[in-house]
Amino acid sequence: MAVELCPSILSADFWRLGEQVRTVSENGVRILHFDVMDGDFVPSISFGMPVLASIRKETDMFLDVHMMVREPVRYVAEMVKKGADSITVHLEACQDVRKTLQTIRDCGVSAGLSVKPGTPVEEAFPFLDLCSIFLIMTVEPGFGGQKYIESCTEKIRKAKDYIDANGLDCVIQVDGGIFEETLPIVVKAGASWLVEGSAVFNGDIVRNIELAKEQIRSLS
Repeated sequence: MAVELCPSILSADFWRLGEQVRTVSENGVRILHFDVMDGDFVPSISFGMPVLASIRKETDMFLDVHMMVREPVRYVAEMVKKGADSITVHLEACQDVRKTLQTIRDCGVSAGLSVKPGTPVEEAFPFLDLCSIFLIMTVEPGFGGQKYIESCTEKIRKAKDYIDANGLDCVIQVDGGIFEETLPIVVKAGASWLVEGSAVFNGDIVRNIELAKEQIRSLS
């Protein structure tokens, strides 16, 4: 499975957001990651549907929405109307995980499931038949720029083994602390979609993307 870079706009400069989104698109990035936070499930508040809708009007990139929101099923239909191509929800945030994932699928977009670092990865396995994306958080969700939690590497391996053994069409995505040092670790463990925030948007975006792509090419 091809390894894809998924820049998170949580780390973008919102004064220059449109310009920076255009830059990542023009440099071959196909997936844009949206970290939606509610200040309840996670302590931070980020952005929501107006930002998603604004970017949707200006790009044909795949818009990958990560909802760090309690009971996200309430917002799924509207997120899809505003332009989401995928919606990932947290196992820990849903009263009825299967119903939430099915609602996402019924809206015609890809469904994803995420687990926090402290949640055993096996708890998500019964639901992966409904998922196109399995997002393993490699930091505690809620803040950017954190250090990669090394124990998550084994969780990626376990998920990869389970997905392969059961013939599931589900990509493993990782989010948190993905920089030059950790990118090879997660790819070798089985991750294919790599969420990078500050590693892309801090400094020279074009050069940062090229460095990540060079690493990805060297691992293929």
